[in-house]
Amino acid sequence: MKTSAAFIATFAAGASAFAPSSAVSRRSPSSAINLAVGETAPDFVLIDQNGKTFTRSKNKKPLVVYFYPADATPGCTVQAKAFQEEIQSIRKEYKADVVGISGQGAESKQKFAAELGLDFSILADDGDAVRKAFGVPKAAFGFLPGRVTYVLDKDGTCTSVYDNLTDAASHIQAAKDALEQMKPAKAAKGISLPFSLPFN
Repeated sequence: MKTSAAFIATFAAGASAFAPSSAVSRRSPSSAINLAVGETAPDFVLIDQNGKTFTRSKNKKPLVVYFYPADATPGCTVQAKAFQEEIQSIRKEYKADVVGISGQGAESKQKFAAELGLDFSILADDGDAVRKAFGVPKAAFGFLPGRVTYVLDKDGTCTSVYDNLTDAASHIQAAKDALEQMKPAKAAKGISLPFSLPFN
């Protein structure tokens, strides 16, 4: 496992010049991969770092689901820290939550979360079944698991997709931008008059 994580970290650093660096808002109609904006996310049941079960369909609030290549690699550490720094504001301002998903087991998740002091769920997708169900695209010419963030509304419908392997920290702002767009419009203050008043 350590060898695999080391390879991912080394390759990700070398692949930065070739990896995509822009946001993807929706897939092209001809693409057969990647959950698209407007589609309902697959249901899944996974165990987090604390041994708790997370079921996507039981979640009844907006949800940020971010897939990352591997625990304890440099980019994934940066990404997890960025989400940890914003998790309280995400929960308070947007009434949403965050889950991170990668292919390592629960023991790896527990160690990674403890090292970073994470208080949001990172889920063990051993065998990558959920990654495959979402159709997460691979990165770096197919050599690495992709780093993709999906934002779901309270009903599980995808409202945003952000795909960027190399700029791990950018995923948090992309997620917050999507959550901001989902907020209900605030009622206008004051009284609207049904006619215009003449001022001349």
